[in-house]
Amino acid sequence: MMYKVKEIYYTLQGEGAHTGRGAVFCRFTGCNLWTGLEKDRPQAICQFCDTDFWGMDGENGGKYSAADLAKKVRNLWPADLGKPYVVCTGGEPLLQMDAELIAAFKKEGLEIAIETNGTIIPPDGIDWVCVSPKANAELILTKGDEIKLIFPQLGAEPDLYENMDFDHFFLQPMDSEFSERNIKMTLDYCLKNPQWRLSLQTHKMLNIP
Repeated sequence: MMYKVKEIYYTLQGEGAHTGRGAVFCRFTGCNLWTGLEKDRPQAICQFCDTDFWGMDGENGGKYSAADLAKKVRNLWPADLGKPYVVCTGGEPLLQMDAELIAAFKKEGLEIAIETNGTIIPPDGIDWVCVSPKANAELILTKGDEIKLIFPQLGAEPDLYENMDFDHFFLQPMDSEFSERNIKMTLDYCLKNPQWRLSLQTHKMLNIP
């Protein structure tokens, strides 16, 4: 199988439980909740996505075999410092990730994380699962390491997820023209419901990839 990748780059994780951790981001093309084309946004299941995952024209983008993709990710990790950590994201990475790719990543010694919308069950072997539910999309992945809920979403209120099997519960203010209001709402909710912790997009604040 050939894997279609928008971009691969080394950076710091900007949000959630691993904020500030060095990571190679591997962004797969494609999503099952939106085409990635602005002309289709009004009809998308998720209309607030702020990520460019269409095409293969980003840094290190292209089509890769499992072995070549694993080597590319490993080679972007600095020297032999720490355990190489890859965050597989998109779009929706689980449209492409499979046992062959996970085996190739493991052969290169990579610790594997995914950021998924939770509509697809992942294959075995992934070390860290972060689920970000979207309103109007069926959530079938109801357990993992971390749930990171964009807030507010009508039809995806936090109390729908608070009894699910996650180790970490994060609320992240929706980035939009109403960001200031959304931040205040998220702060208020976390203060009143301390099961939930605040996640901020620090990479945007610091202007890093």
